[in-house]
Order: sequence, then structure tokens, then C-alpha cells
Amino acid sequence: MKALFPAAAVPENAKDLFRIVIYMVKAPAILFLLLSIVLLLSFATSHHDNSRVDLRKVYSRPYDQWPAPFVDKEIDWKELGILPATPLLVSSDSLRPVVELGKILFFEPRISGSGKISCASCHQPELSWTDKRERSLGHGDQVNKRNSPSLQNVWFYKKLFWDGRSADLEDQAFAPINSESEMHGDMRSLPFKLKSIPGYPSLFAAAFGDSLINADRVATALAMFERTISSRKSRFDEFLQGDKNALNKTELRGLHLFRTKARCMNCHHGPLFSDNSFHNNGFAGKDKGLYQVTHRDEDLGKLKTPSLRDVMRTGPWMHDGAEKEMPQIIEKYNKGVANPRTDKLIKPLRLNTREKADLLAFLEAISSAPLEFKRPRLPG
Repeated sequence: MKALFPAAAVPENAKDLFRIVIYMVKAPAILFLLLSIVLLLSFATSHHDNSRVDLRKVYSRPYDQWPAPFVDKEIDWKELGILPATPLLVSSDSLRPVVELGKILFFEPRISGSGKISCASCHQPELSWTDKRERSLGHGDQVNKRNSPSLQNVWFYKKLFWDGRSADLEDQAFAPINSESEMHGDMRSLPFKLKSIPGYPSLFAAAFGDSLINADRVATALAMFERTISSRKSRFDEFLQGDKNALNKTELRGLHLFRTKARCMNCHHGPLFSDNSFHNNGFAGKDKGLYQVTHRDEDLGKLKTPSLRDVMRTGPWMHDGAEKEMPQIIEKYNKGVANPRTDKLIKPLRLNTREKADLLAFLEAISSAPLEFKRPRLPG
């Protein structure tokens, strides 16, 4: 009796026996309550406290044995993975001259109205193919409306620009050249300008079989070159390829949080960390985003989901470059972005201080320096 009821003495009279009977009636409910609390704490610990889980062992398993990510049921997600190679085989003899022409045109300032701005002015290879500005400077030092995103792995996107107004890279090439505020050029007159520059007729002949220069060929060459722009593999890729010490404990906790409690996989999944779609993440402000293309009310403020590959090297962030510090971005997502049109996928995360630091560490682990690149010599 003492073992079961340490607070009660062995009954010596009827009154003591009555107390014990009452205690025994109440005990199952008390025990059930205590057991429930223990189970809830155990569940919470298994899901949110990674200190007791061997994450290195968990994530050293094949992808299909990883823990299920925390994603909403309607999300058609893909598992994270090794950086894919560009689908364009530059080694092909037929493609190499087209890519080489596109590379030259990409760095050619004479395609702009002033003769001073090239595609590379806003997408510099040594800066992970960005310009590190909030918003790029265009013709006459005009400040453009949006931030210039990285072109690394740009072949991946189904739609181009923050608002998705271009369906492919060939179509996209026309917009900045013709824009009065960006390059202030003219695709209709550009072929005549290029014909007058020694060296270009022979480059077009090598690329296309004859020396004809027209707007479509300019766009094709630029698009072909842009499809070859790729990231360098990161330490995360090295980890996936078998180097199980490529990530430290902090970064492994960040990986787990990225896939679970932080809910990042709802929008940033697959090997390129993007769902290739559009969302209103609460940062759009007055930018109408995809609505400008579709004119559907539900698309108001939706912007392209950028790849998080090399994210720590491509700031400032968001469509307008307004976010300068990644910890502040994480904190805003952590609290939940208050905006009536914010996508329902954006919910408060309630990460603690260590978890936010772990998540930041993982973003560093998927970021690497750009591949070495030699700028081409321009003709004429």
C-alpha cells in the first residue's frame, strides 16, 4: 500500500480506509492526465527538438527514407536534391557557336541606346549574376522598378520576370533591350547596328549558317547562352553525394527545420529550391505582380518564387530589393506577414532563437561562390 500511496499510511481504521478508496477512484483519472502530458511532450520533442535525434544518420539515408516534410495537403512537392546540370549540351558542335555568339551579345553595351549598358550591367558573373543593388540602374541612371534576380539556373523557370510576363528566354530578351528605362534600345534597328560592326556578320554566319542578322537570331543566341549559366555545387550537394561531414550539426538542424517546422518546403522544394510558381508572400506592397499579366483578382501581389540556390550571395532580396538582412527576413516569416492578400501558405512559424540561427546556417550551406567565368572579347 505504501508503494502505491506514498502520501497515505496503511489503514488502521475505517476513516483511513475510506480516504484510500476515494484516492483510488480518483487515481486513474490523475494517471491518465499525467500519461497524456508525457505523450504530448514526447511528440513535441520528437518534432521540434532535434537535439535528441541523430539527424546525420536520418539524412544520410536515401531521399525516400527522409522524414516527411511539413507541407499543406494540396502542395505537389518534390524532394530536395543535387544541383541538376543545365539541359543544354554546350559540347555539341552545332550549339557551341550559337552560345559563343550569345555570350558576346550578353556583354555587348552597343545593343543599348546609349552604347553603355549591356545585359551584364545588371547580371555580373562575379556577383552571382546579380548587381547587388536594390534595383538596377538603367538608361540615364534611371532606377528600375524591380530588383535584378540572379540568372544562375535560369533555364529552370517556366515564366520569366517577377510577374511572369515572358514565357521563355527568347521572349524575355526583347523586354530589357526595348525598355525606355532599362537599355533604351530598339530590337528593330539593332540588326542594322550589329551589321555595321566588323566581326558580327561572321559570328552570325558561324552560329546560324549564314550572315543574316535579325532580332529573332539575337534573342535566340542570348537565350542559348543564358541556359548555360549554372550555380557551383554547394556543401549541401557534397553532403548528398556522400560526404556526410560536409554539413555540421547546426546546418543539419537547419535542413531538418527547412523541411519541417519552418514550412519552407511549401514554396521552396526540389533540387533548385523553388516550386516554379507565384505567391503573395506579404512583401509585395503596391506591386501588382502576376495580376498585371492575368488580370485575375486572385493573382494580385503574386510574384515568382525565386530559387534559394546561392541565396546568401544574391541579396538584397525580394522583388524590390528592400530586404538587406536575411535574419530580418526569417524573423518576418517567423512572426507571419500581416497582409489580407498573403498566401495561406504563409503562417507564423514560432521558431526560437536557436532554430532561426540553424535555418540561417542551412541557407549558407546551400550557397556557394559563382563558377569562374572569363568575359568574352568584343568584336570590332
